[in-house]
Amino acid sequence: MTSAAHAAPARRSQAAATRLAVILLGAGTTHFVLPKFYDVMVPPVLPGEARTYTYVSGVAEIALGVGVVVPRTRRLASGLAALLFIAVFPANVQMAVDWWRNEKIPLPLKLGAIARLPLQIPLVTQSLKARREA
Repeated sequence: MTSAAHAAPARRSQAAATRLAVILLGAGTTHFVLPKFYDVMVPPVLPGEARTYTYVSGVAEIALGVGVVVPRTRRLASGLAALLFIAVFPANVQMAVDWWRNEKIPLPLKLGAIARLPLQIPLVTQSLKARREA
């Protein structure tokens, strides 16, 4: 196989990893910039303070984003990212339920909160793709 043939899969692998890293690093950073937004998503049935979950999940996303950038840890970090996206899904559901019940939230935002729930699927599949291609 020529070096050009090897370069195409490497670029695809790098592209998937880059997209995933940008998503993780961006989302992780917003946990610290806008923590109140995430605090209200934490399901109230969880023990402890919501802010702790906000910060821990932000650290996890940043750490996984860095892990995805590093080729040596990309496979593990991408797989863990898929698990993280699944683990935080209940928080997204909680937000959609809370917003739907809140009379102060405009209908378009309520619909947006519901519409974003299926977006977890491409986040998980992108993570698994980056893992496969690592």
